[in-house]
Amino acid sequence: MKIAANGIRINIRERGAGERALVFLHYWGGSSRTWNGVTSELSKGYRTIATDHRGWGESEAPRDGYRISDLADDAHGVIEVLNLKSYVVIGHSMGGKTAQMLAARRPDGLKGLVLVAPSPPSPLAIPDEQIEAMTHAYDSREAVSFVVDNVLTGSPLTDASREQVIEDSIRGAPQSKIAWPRVALREDIGDVSTINVPTLIIAGELDKVDPPEVLKREVLPRIPRARTITIPGVGHLSPLEAPSTLSNAIRAFVQEVFSGEVRQTVAR
Repeated sequence: MKIAANGIRINIRERGAGERALVFLHYWGGSSRTWNGVTSELSKGYRTIATDHRGWGESEAPRDGYRISDLADDAHGVIEVLNLKSYVVIGHSMGGKTAQMLAARRPDGLKGLVLVAPSPPSPLAIPDEQIEAMTHAYDSREAVSFVVDNVLTGSPLTDASREQVIEDSIRGAPQSKIAWPRVALREDIGDVSTINVPTLIIAGELDKVDPPEVLKREVLPRIPRARTITIPGVGHLSPLEAPSTLSNAIRAFVQEVFSGEVRQTVAR
């Protein structure tokens, strides 16, 4: 379903029903389909909304506007159009950086935040040669296959999931493909200590993109009410590598959030 938000048409996949909602933001190269295995389980108890970022999936692809602030504005626009009053935002990788910026603005109705292998809020120091290589990472099936096998995963994907990753990555608009490595990856999104909701950071034990030690150093200390867990045996694509394990972790957290049982003092 496409909705008009923030001046463009954004595609969403909605499942379940109820007053309590979970809003899912995908990684660079993914789409709302990335979350299918997770939302199929969580929609049994919650209304789930997975979005396609601008330039990805079936969303509109404007010529510009691919900074993290633009993606956060899009997500907030979807939340407002759908009139969500009580929700948790779940962001993966690039979507995790977007979710941090959105949460730092303290939007009405936000009850909690889940960051799955999130890109840190500060700029990443990456050599220019690596940035240039990233701009071509999704140019062809062969290029995407190499990235999937050697960078993104720590465990094998099913044939269907692997094909979905390839299709989503190739399908992205050229401007959205290059915006992340050339601009958004190096963005400093500012002070995320203003995030005032319970936050769960979920790392993949074998993640080569945003390893657990990086998340504990660069993300965890910056968000006051954050805690972290690690999923064993998976890499960067936990929504596809281990959807049931990830769903269980998210479910346990959002049950705490919505029941008001989140601990005020978090042991780190």
